[in-house]
Parts: sequence; C-alpha cells; structure tokens
Amino acid sequence: MKRRALRRALTSYALLLPSLVGVGCFLLLPIAVVAWLSVYSWNLLGPMHFVGLRNWRSVLTDPVFGHALLVTLVLAVIVVPAQTVLGFAVAAPLARRGGGTALRMIYALPWMCAPVAVGVVWQWLFAPTGGAINAVLGHRIEWLADPVLALPSVAVVSIWSNFGYVALFFVAGLRAIPQEILDAGALDGASGWRRTRWLLLPMLRPTMFFVLATGIITAFQTFDTVYALTRGGPGNRTDVVAMRIFSEAFVAARPGRAAAMAMTMFAVMLVITLVQHRYFRNRTAYEY
Repeated sequence: MKRRALRRALTSYALLLPSLVGVGCFLLLPIAVVAWLSVYSWNLLGPMHFVGLRNWRSVLTDPVFGHALLVTLVLAVIVVPAQTVLGFAVAAPLARRGGGTALRMIYALPWMCAPVAVGVVWQWLFAPTGGAINAVLGHRIEWLADPVLALPSVAVVSIWSNFGYVALFFVAGLRAIPQEILDAGALDGASGWRRTRWLLLPMLRPTMFFVLATGIITAFQTFDTVYALTRGGPGNRTDVVAMRIFSEAFVAARPGRAAAMAMTMFAVMLVITLVQHRYFRNRTAYEY
C-alpha cells in the first residue's frame, strides 16, 4: 500500500511538473526579480548599487505615485462594475438555447484585438476634428484633452474591450445551472428580476468572484490603452500606475523605483483579491 501510494504521488507530481515549471519561471521568478531590483539603484547602463529600502520610502512618500494609484482606483471603480453588468446583460440571452456562436465571437472580438490597435481606432473616434463621435453629436468635444472627460473616455474604451470577454464567462456559468433548478424556480413564480436576484445571481457566485477578481487585476494593469490614447495626460489625469512604472523604468531610467512601484501595486491587488475571496468564501457553492 505504501509503495502504491508513493507511486501515485510521484505520478501526480510528474504530471504537475510542466505547470509548476511554468508557474515558477513566468510568475514566481519575475516577482522575485522585481522584489530584488526594488532595493537597488540602477540607471540601466552603469553598475547597480544596493540602497535598501530607500526606493520604497521614496515611492511611498511620492505624491505623483499616490496620484497615479488614485487614478487607477477610480478607473477600476468605473470599469469593473460597468463591464460586469454589461457582460451579464449580454450573457443572459446568449445562454438560452439557440444562443448564437457567431454573436459570442463578435462580442469577444474587441478583447482579442491588440490594445494598442484598439486605442488607435478609438483615438480617431474621439478626435475633436473629423472624429466619428463628434460628427454624430454635431458638437466639438475634446474627449481626450479635457481633464474631466479624459479618464471616463479611457474607461469607456476599457469597458468596450472587456465586457464581451466577461460575457463569455457568464454564459458558461448560466449554462452550468441545472435546468431542474430553473424549472423549480419557474413553478414557484420566479420570473424577471426576481428570477435574476434570487436564483441566477446566487448560483453565479463562483463566476462572479472570478470575473470581479480578474477585472480588478486587469484594470490595475491598464497600460496599452492609456498609452495609445492619452500618454497619461492631460495634466496626469490618466496617469495610471502602469504608465507611471513605464515612465520611471524607461523614461527616467530608474528601474529600482519602478520595481518598488510594481511591488506596491502587487500588494494592493493582493489585498483586494483576498478581501474578495473572504467575502465570497462563505457565500459560494461550487457544485450545483
């Protein structure tokens, strides 16, 4: 029995080895390298100098980084709820029998496109002169140059890019709900909003946790769209954390500070994800 259990354990670890190597090389090792780099001063060319926690103190007391973190939080607060609601609204009809595969592909196309290409297209749509949106409205609006409108405009592009991807997960979650439960709800008079509130949403909690957790992580990592649309302007109104990390590392040539910023953002995302996990842990059933 012991030999059989040992053989089974060795077989299991052997099957897991490719995935463990991938996680180690492409997830854990980069995090360790960034953490190591955060305690060094380097200009990308000369020798590296150990500075301890000086980069961390500089970053945590930097009002520019604090502003970037606040902008990123505001962007996440706008984008994540909106794309979740839209994704669920789109998924509900697609999950029904006969829901078109072609429609699911169309909704997912923006997410599959390169973010820089999407940003270039939307930059033309938002253009104050000759832009499609202003042409339809009949007014000249500086969507990307107005300090008030710039961040909401970036949020609209992010929502448009991601809600179809979110919808695919809701479609899978809705189709996994046993038909017997839906029929029993219908017999009890559950229809319309009552069916959604008391039947569908509770059964979709595992999907909801995944969608919200990955949505917040994606929002915090927003870079390509901002870079293509605004470069962080006007007046740093769209200067998200990822944009600030890029500027510190490759424009100001201070990768040590950039690494400290990246680790700070990682810590913030980790705390938010743990809070979400704690909230959903006792409210989620993974088996129907």
